[in-house]
Amino acid sequence: MKDEIKHIVDQAGQKARRAARVIAAADSRQKNDALLAIAERIDAAADAILAANAVDLQHARDKGIADALYDRLELTPARMQGMTEGLRQIVKLPDPVGALGAQTIQPSGLRIGKMRVPLGVIGIIYESRPNVTADTAALCIKSGNAAILRGGSEAIESNKAIADCIGQGLKDAGLDTSVVQLIPVTDRNVVGCLIQSTEYVDVIVPRGGKSLVARIAAEARVPVIKHLEGVCHVFVDEAADLNKAVAVAVNSKTFRYGICGAMETLLVAEPVAVRFLPLVKSQLDKHEVELRGCEQTCSILNGIAKADEDDWTAEYLAPILSIRVVDGLNQAIDHIAEYGSGHTDAIVTESLQAADKFQRLVDSSSVMLNAATCFADGFQYGLGAEIGISTDKLHVRGPVGLEGLTTEKYLVTGDGTIRN
Repeated sequence: MKDEIKHIVDQAGQKARRAARVIAAADSRQKNDALLAIAERIDAAADAILAANAVDLQHARDKGIADALYDRLELTPARMQGMTEGLRQIVKLPDPVGALGAQTIQPSGLRIGKMRVPLGVIGIIYESRPNVTADTAALCIKSGNAAILRGGSEAIESNKAIADCIGQGLKDAGLDTSVVQLIPVTDRNVVGCLIQSTEYVDVIVPRGGKSLVARIAAEARVPVIKHLEGVCHVFVDEAADLNKAVAVAVNSKTFRYGICGAMETLLVAEPVAVRFLPLVKSQLDKHEVELRGCEQTCSILNGIAKADEDDWTAEYLAPILSIRVVDGLNQAIDHIAEYGSGHTDAIVTESLQAADKFQRLVDSSSVMLNAATCFADGFQYGLGAEIGISTDKLHVRGPVGLEGLTTEKYLVTGDGTIRN
């Protein structure tokens, strides 16, 4: 069976490598035409896609899938509209391919510059979210890359329905349908073959649970753009506007529990804790969020559970929140350094000095001031639909949009110039 799976992956890789040359040579108009055609195909097939998703949802219910994963799996008319809106937004974004950087002239007479170029073939391994099929395909097409998609077994019917629309849209625009390929096999060996396919794949982007990403990071021979988890914090500074702080904290936690940008730990400066904590609890109670607090938090908020050490590193992806009262800014920064995942952290404060220190010293891919952590995605950053969020420091960090799916090469121009 492993040999058969490897053959399937290698065939997809060979097609993708050829298609990568085609899409890299396509101009912006043709790529945009493909994205618009895909959006139209998805709109036209909305009922069929939702029906396929209903099959996946029923299987998920039968298997007792966790609520957070079920939420990620479910497509609704609004999410379908968001999917096609993301495609159309990418059309409006500048094409990074071929962009030239500043040039310099060396003493030798050589003119040195850089051009932005596609990465090549991108393997995307993801779980649950069927919208990722459209999002990642669109970003790869616009950035001139070929894509091999391997979605989770729980979303196979949804993914196949969306991938069919992608293939039709590529064909409508006169492009090779192998530019985007969905591997329809759900065998786990597909992942192992894909992440070691150095001959055909240039980079792997995993989107899923911690165990999946950890496995890929440990076993991959192909370079990986990744984040393991989103243990995101909101720190309410002693100089915070408490009304703003309540709004930011509640939105950060309850906008959607299953996203990696959801707040998992709330840090509160001791001088405002007695006033702030009852205010935020009254709002979180409306959303039935379970609170777990440090000893001081429990003394202020009667009846909540006491947090243990594991709570500070937990990515709940659920209506659960840990709360810790800290001495002030420095202890908040220390807590995030010890327990955070480098994803997204926010401070609520009216102090420019505190804001500057927090944003400089918190080592995360997104550091926010007076804004909810759930804004941490490419769509909200103006990047269009994102292919993922990277907490790595090489080659890209934060939401990975079009530019993150390209690299640069040197262009060196002479005039019969030789080296003495």
